[in-house]
Parts: sequence; structure tokens; C-alpha cells
Amino acid sequence: MSWYGLARNFLFMLDGETSHELGLNMLGNAEKFGLLGMMTPNVADTPVNVAGITFPNSVGLAAGLDKNGDYIDAFAALGFGFIEIGTITPRPQPGNPKPRLFRLPEQRAIINRMGFNNKGVDHLVEQVKKAKFKGVLGINIGKNFDTAVEDATSDYLICLNKVYQHATYITVNISSPNTPGLRTLQYGDALRDLLLPLKARQAELAEEFGYKPIFVKIAPDMTADEVISVAETLIECKIDGVIATNTTLSRDGVEDAEHGNEAGGLSGAPVTELSTETIERLSDALEGKLPIIGVGGILDGDDAADKINAGASLVQVYSGFIYRGPELVGECASAIANVAK
Repeated sequence: MSWYGLARNFLFMLDGETSHELGLNMLGNAEKFGLLGMMTPNVADTPVNVAGITFPNSVGLAAGLDKNGDYIDAFAALGFGFIEIGTITPRPQPGNPKPRLFRLPEQRAIINRMGFNNKGVDHLVEQVKKAKFKGVLGINIGKNFDTAVEDATSDYLICLNKVYQHATYITVNISSPNTPGLRTLQYGDALRDLLLPLKARQAELAEEFGYKPIFVKIAPDMTADEVISVAETLIECKIDGVIATNTTLSRDGVEDAEHGNEAGGLSGAPVTELSTETIERLSDALEGKLPIIGVGGILDGDDAADKINAGASLVQVYSGFIYRGPELVGECASAIANVAK
């Protein structure tokens, strides 16, 4: 059994959030003592250019694992082609009441209702400054739970202003199911009214710090017509890319599981097909006008290749990484490289 398998077996004896925090601390300490490089297989460079950025390989860490940027260097040692930290909000906030993170091991799934718990954007910026990592870093931004949805733009602008110069790209998260009203920002005039001020501010910041792409992260729980509508708005607003998808509110495949009916977003294997289907629809609607980063239920190399074949240019992992560990990164990178041949 691999070192990660042993660690996972121990951590899975603890509740979801305790094991999450302890696992991150273990990862951070292993990096400080220079152990991760010796314990993790090298991932071959397979560079790809997306949205004007050169990624060393096509496999990234999805937002949510390192919300505050406290473990950037540790994750960088695991072979990821890019790392996305956050979701971050202007002010620190505790998130939803515990328990709020649940593993469903038989289904290789996770349900979370964390609620954007984070230490605030100022803390994250300081952590980015301290990190030695010089690779591709995405910063995922959101709104505080007590900011009214109609005032959400102000929160996103605060975060954009503070993280812009420190990020390779910025992701606008409007698809978490755990912040009341957030997903309403995905549609129609609400989406346009959010994105146009962000694009205007991006243009101003680019004059001082260079152009940093803005991506938008969307949910899988959309009808075919809603996907088309979102795609049209993203094109109209000249967004640089789209991340598809976030977690789902569906409980298909976990109805009979312990914790299967807990409130929150479902990720992992049960969302694989739903995410890939959304990517296919999105790819058809976008007609190559902007790139897609595919995320959702990637548990092995075949899942990653399926996302690329559906229309994604890059992939990200989260739940699959929890269940499989660092070996998943190289496996996915190799599978995607074979698709590209």
C-alpha cells in the first residue's frame, strides 16, 4: 500500500472536517521537511497553452482544498500543472455550522455545505506572498454570506482588486450551492451585471499588472437551455474561460448511502456523468470561443480523458484526489497526453 493509502486509512477513521484539517497539516509538514518530493512520482511535463497561459500539464487542483492559500507549496510538490486556491471572500467568515463535510466511501463521493469558510482575502494574499511557488496559481473569489445578492458585485470587486496582481488567473465562483442566493447570479441580467464591472476593472488592472484571465465557475444543475444562455452571456461579456462544474444538488446514486441525504453539494463519482454532459453542452454552445476547464468526478485517467473529449482543455481534481491521492495527478496527465496524440 502507498504512503497515501496508509494515511488515508487513518484519516478516514476521523470525521470529515477533522481529517481534512489534519491531512492538510500532515501535507504541510511533509513539504517543510522535504519529504513530498521523495514520496511522490514525478509528473512529466506536457505543456499546454490555454487562455494565454502555459500550463506545465493539464491537471490542476480545484478550489476548496486549500481555501486560504496556507498549503500552496505542499500541493505544488505533488505534480499539479496548476493550483487554484479559495474560495475567498472580502471578510473572514466561519461558514456554516458543523458538521458540514461528509464522506460517502462506497460511492467515492463527498457532500459538503462548508459555506465559504475562510480567513479573508487579506490573509490569503499574505500567504501567496510567502509561498515559494512560481507556477500557475488561480485564485477563486466569492461573496460574504451576509452581503445581499444584489450587492454581490462589490464583494467580487474587492477581492479582484486585492488578488489580481498575485494571481495567474482569477475564478469568479457563482455556483456554490452553500451560499444562499449565489446561484441566481448565473443567469440572465444578474450574470451580465456582475461580469461587466469585473471585466471593466480587469482592463484597468491589466494596465498596471498585465492581463490576467477571468474564469467563471458554473454549476452542473442546469437545463440544456440554461447552459446555452450562460454560454451566450460569457461570450458577450468576453470572459476568458469557464470552469465546469461545481458540486451538484442531485442525490442520484447516493440515495441509500449513510449521509446521502445531508444538505450540501455532492461531488465525486456520482457527478462524473453530469459534469461531462454539461461540458459537452457548453462546448457545443461556446463553439470554441473560450476554453473550458473540466472538473467533477474525476477518479481515474479515463475520467480525465472523457472531460477532454467532451470539450475541456484542462481538468481539475478534488474529491478524486481525496480518494486516490497524488498518483491520480500523473495518471490523469498521462491519459490526457494520450488523447492529444
